[in-house]
Amino acid sequence: MKLADYNKILIIRLSSLGDILLATPMIRSIQRQFPDKKIHFLLRSEYEQVLVNNHFLEKIFLFTRIDDENKKLIKELKREKYDLVIDLQNNIRSAVICSKLRVKTVKFNKRDKAKLLLVKFKINLLKNAPQMPVRYAEIFNDLKLDDEGLELITLNAPSPLFDPDKKYIGFAPGSRHFTKMWPKEYYIQLGKMFNDDGYTIALFGGKDDRLVCAEIATKIDSIDLSNKNDLLQTTVDMKKCTGIVCNDSGLMHTACAAGVKVLAIFGSTVKEFGFTPYTGNESGLLTKNLVLENKSLTCRPCTHIGRDKCPKTHFKCMLEITPQLVYNNFNLLFNS
Repeated sequence: MKLADYNKILIIRLSSLGDILLATPMIRSIQRQFPDKKIHFLLRSEYEQVLVNNHFLEKIFLFTRIDDENKKLIKELKREKYDLVIDLQNNIRSAVICSKLRVKTVKFNKRDKAKLLLVKFKINLLKNAPQMPVRYAEIFNDLKLDDEGLELITLNAPSPLFDPDKKYIGFAPGSRHFTKMWPKEYYIQLGKMFNDDGYTIALFGGKDDRLVCAEIATKIDSIDLSNKNDLLQTTVDMKKCTGIVCNDSGLMHTACAAGVKVLAIFGSTVKEFGFTPYTGNESGLLTKNLVLENKSLTCRPCTHIGRDKCPKTHFKCMLEITPQLVYNNFNLLFNS
């Protein structure tokens, strides 16, 4: 399919934080290769900050959980008279929106069958699957991604809690699912190792992560920067850090957009799903980020999104990735 054939485009990716960030290379590359295109984006209102300052978009529209507001939204979208809708969400909700717009629509192939085969039967058809931004761009045979990575424009708000005389390493210990969270006790042990090296730990998280950040903050030399989902401030603060240690989460992708090095710890999920830290430069990938995962287990992956508990009860996917292992790999990454 050729993008050049269409002039006014709506991209739909309603959620979540990481998925929307992974769409930003596509947005930027479309506008740079086809500067005459008008690009609009539809996302859920709680993720507005991801794109609010994105100058490659002519308009953004916000989807809410209120039916009356969404009826008005559909009317607004119809008035725009799009040539093409790119449905990156590809679920029931986005399908309903597309059906009401009655515009030519191209849907992103989420490869759900391949994910199911990998999770349930460990048949891996995703071994050579590219990262998600590349897969988004592959919808069109005339679109080529640039190598600039993810984008989250912050307008550079101040970071008053940072002492200019100190060195900082960031921790983002939260995740929506238990099986994607490296234990907080491990973060505490790792934090003490970095404290001994002269680093102060900056703790990052949204409103759902404030408890775990507060617990860790009492045990190590740190500043707790978790907040009520102020994504722009979090991104600005991350830029002050030497690097970020995190789980497979939206803040992992936020750290990539902030342009800092990232060490990510994967538990129940695997790299083949395509949601690894994305820099946009394949040749420099290992110098910019690193994923640690326990490849010795036959039970991984047990999910493609995360679980509330380990189905085998041993949780070896996380427990066998020790603080010492993370510390050693952090030093290798950041000295490369």
